[in-house]
Amino acid sequence: MPASAWPLFAGIGALLLLASLIGRALKWRAGPGPHAVIDNLNARIDAWWVMVLVIGLAFIFGKTGVIVLFYLVSFYALREFITLTPTRRSDYPALVLAFYVALPVQYLLIGFDWYGLFSIFIPVYLFLLLPILASFGGDTTRFLERASKVQWGLMIAVYCLSSVPALMTLDIPASRGATCC
Repeated sequence: MPASAWPLFAGIGALLLLASLIGRALKWRAGPGPHAVIDNLNARIDAWWVMVLVIGLAFIFGKTGVIVLFYLVSFYALREFITLTPTRRSDYPALVLAFYVALPVQYLLIGFDWYGLFSIFIPVYLFLLLPILASFGGDTTRFLERASKVQWGLMIAVYCLSSVPALMTLDIPASRGATCC
């Protein structure tokens, strides 16, 4: 982790510590028994502790740690998106391409610092290729709707999320801000 990131994590840790103390004091003051609002607040504060620790751990492992963390987040986000999206058997080749090719390639492009291809891989190449693969199944029922849902699932869950590690690992010589790696 770069030295410039320590004050940021220290500040976030101090705020979380303060929030935890306030949440526990509210729980203690409210007395025994469940209190929905206070319990919800404490659960959210605990979740923030976990998120900060996971991101901090990724920062400790540098560029690779950040890329792997966001790869996993993208995988689970895409999986949830596709789970909620109605698909048919003929969409299988497009889904295989999305999960087993597009997702890893997108993050490998970031790892290899190939920002030119990273920025056009999904919105250009895959937006053209996914409907072609889905059409091989011969199922025309709601074809455009199904194809667009897979495309936009990739765009939101992979392309947009992969922009975060791409920006964090981008080497900008004139910048004064903190870089992760």
